[in-house]
Amino acid sequence: QLQLVESGGGLVQAGGSLRLSCVVSGKPPDYYALGWFRQAPGKEREAVSCQTLSGGSTNYADSVKGRFTISRDKNTVYLQMNLLKPEDTAIYYCAALEAGCPRRVSLWKANFWGQGTQVTVSS
Repeated sequence: QLQLVESGGGLVQAGGSLRLSCVVSGKPPDYYALGWFRQAPGKEREAVSCQTLSGGSTNYADSVKGRFTISRDKNTVYLQMNLLKPEDTAIYYCAALEAGCPRRVSLWKANFWGQGTQVTVSS
């Protein structure tokens, strides 16, 4: 059983940056991926970024490409968010994905979730 705990959310002005962290407890198999999803008020949860534990595959949703960067250091996965926009406002969730990190974002399926951290971008 994996446990994921996010931190690093907050309030930032448009154009600013934030870095989210997620500590993963338990050791997922090497074929797992770790990723980030987000859910804005009144909207469905959407995929943001994903990286396989092997490091062989890293993918991003089109809406964040060029602005967000996922990385990992041992049991912590990060999401560096730059050039933030008001539409990036959401609760961000860390996730572990048993099926890995397909190139098609719609195929990402999380098996374990963190509790979420709020990111608010003011205009």
